[in-house]
Amino acid sequence: MNANSHMPTRSVVRAVIGFALYLVFVPALLFISAGTVSWPAAWVYVALLLTSTVGSRLIVLKRNPDTLLERARFTASEGTKSWDILVAIVGLCGSIATIIVAGLDHRFGWSMLIPEIGQYLAALVIAGGYGLAAWAMAVNRYFSSVARIQEDRGQEVVTTGPYRLVRHPAYAGTVLAALAFPIMLDAIWALVPALLMVVPLVVRTSLEDRMLREELDGYLSYSEETPYRLIPGLW
Repeated sequence: MNANSHMPTRSVVRAVIGFALYLVFVPALLFISAGTVSWPAAWVYVALLLTSTVGSRLIVLKRNPDTLLERARFTASEGTKSWDILVAIVGLCGSIATIIVAGLDHRFGWSMLIPEIGQYLAALVIAGGYGLAAWAMAVNRYFSSVARIQEDRGQEVVTTGPYRLVRHPAYAGTVLAALAFPIMLDAIWALVPALLMVVPLVVRTSLEDRMLREELDGYLSYSEETPYRLIPGLW
């Protein structure tokens, strides 16, 4: 048996382990930073995060299981753009910093500015953002974790679902959720690292959009028919 035949299995195992650690790491980091688990808003956020993350993967597993294998390969995928790794690292650091600052804000009471109604509305925005990203993943079988043209999978332009509204709906949903997160947890200081996380996301959107325009057949025409990247009617 060729040693390369074991690559998909190893990739899947690594991805499953990494995914499980992520689902534990985020809540743990939030509550450790806060110094308490008695934080109802944080538990609501964790529920939203787990529901959207696990639910979206289960939907994709049923609809397009090969997409999960593609995502599991991560940087081992052929044709991954070098700039994508750097942008992803910056975005990840920003995400971790946002969680830590939110926890510290709660522990030391730095903010305490947002009324309950504002927190509830922010929770709805997060749910909507996560839902938008999950919808995009469900309809796009080429939903990779890295920026590359998937010639090995016969990649085509996806124009259904949320892609009829904006060209990068998953990024749009992620940005919405990232900016609403500090408001939901009444941790305004966490907006600073959240904004720093959003910047590389927007940069990645621009770079990926340019890559698709230049290298994916039919994308240029699609971009003319769907002129907005992230915000319908604006940008």
